Amino acid sequence: MFVGDPAPFVMELPAYHMPTVSNVLRSMWERGWSFIKKAGTVILLSTIFVWFTSSFGFVDGHFGMVEDLSGGILASIGQGIAWIFAPLGWTKAGEGWKMAVAAVTGLIAKENVVATFGMLFGFAEVAEDGAEIWGNLAAVMTPVAAYGFLVFNLLNSPCLAAISTMAQQMQSRKWFWFAIIFQNVFAYCVALMFYQFGLLMEGGSFGIGTAAAVVVLLGFLYMLFRPDPYKNQKKASRRSVAA
Repeated sequence: MFVGDPAPFVMELPAYHMPTVSNVLRSMWERGWSFIKKAGTVILLSTIFVWFTSSFGFVDGHFGMVEDLSGGILASIGQGIAWIFAPLGWTKAGEGWKMAVAAVTGLIAKENVVATFGMLFGFAEVAEDGAEIWGNLAAVMTPVAAYGFLVFNLLNSPCLAAISTMAQQMQSRKWFWFAIIFQNVFAYCVALMFYQFGLLMEGGSFGIGTAAAVVVLLGFLYMLFRPDPYKNQKKASRRSVAA
């Protein structure tokens, strides 16, 4: 991304040794308790928010519970941003707003993606083979779009806890927001290429989305192999040092 010699990165690692039983149990307790606190606060509140906004909306000018999730507040929000993810293939059967909402809630915590799907698709009970999940998701997403959805959620910005840690470590509002925007734009571009090229390999036609994916790919290749504009300055500096 940045032209020039890479900055040195030095990390001091501790001496490796066989872990003791007490250290293993302590680590298990710390990580388990951390997840319990996260599940009992952030994930629980987010799930309640998704349930409330998907179950309530305005019907005939009155606010109340809706029978169809597509009439809830969350559906209105999701439909308002679904067009952003249309080039990624999240629009099959008019249910793209569900994937858009799940991706946005995943920015709070990645576990929220599963919780949001459970609320929006009504997964009250799921069999061991996940037959209900695969059938419902196959009705709203093609396999290529589903893989692109996974790629987007794996590459975009992490959960709020990691984002807060980034803000503390960077100590720069400009670089912090640059990192957040870069991660999400990068995830979107990779998911776009994955879906558009996959669609083309499956026999789809070359369209505007495919052309955009080609432009993104060329941009990535340029960033990887572009010449160093400071190459001549570095050579002159080495000659002066040698002299």
